[in-house]
Amino acid sequence: MTWPRIPRSFGALVMVLTLALTQAALAGTPVKPLTSMEKNIETVGTGISIALPLTAAGIALYRDDRTGLAQLTVETLLTLGTVYGLNHVVREKRPDGSDWHSFPSNTTALAASGSSFLWGRYGWQFGLPAFAMTEFVSYSRIQAKQHHWYDTVASSAIAAGYGYVITTPFRKRWGVDTQLSAAPDGASLQMSYNF
Repeated sequence: MTWPRIPRSFGALVMVLTLALTQAALAGTPVKPLTSMEKNIETVGTGISIALPLTAAGIALYRDDRTGLAQLTVETLLTLGTVYGLNHVVREKRPDGSDWHSFPSNTTALAASGSSFLWGRYGWQFGLPAFAMTEFVSYSRIQAKQHHWYDTVASSAIAAGYGYVITTPFRKRWGVDTQLSAAPDGASLQMSYNF
């Protein structure tokens, strides 16, 4: 069975649009103290944001993909650097009123850098579950009153942009690609070699 090939630009667009649409519903919620459940959700979201790039690095190491590991490192550093810089230049008050460093979300940016790398490097089979986890991180930041929905969308867009520019699709070490597909009268096996 052959998995359909989805363009990388489509994946980045889907990530940003889905995040924008799902998080817009949480805008305008009144500020009140967090319940223990909300605090737990925030803690889990923070843990996932750290685990996503570490998992992406683990997958790259497992596949002996040093180029991918370098791309992940550069993408993550550029994403976090850009978000950190914007966070200290743009004055946006957090929903809980604690400070003026709401825009964009550092935590979401960390998670989104891992998921955009996985989508761009290894395809949607890795990127889609990672994107779902990034969505949860965004939700956890919004429900904890640390960020507005547009703060998390901006972070995801920055990570997706760097991922699109920096990350290249993974090619096997020896340059041999195989593809098995079903046909009406049997099956076909294609092999190609990239020089």
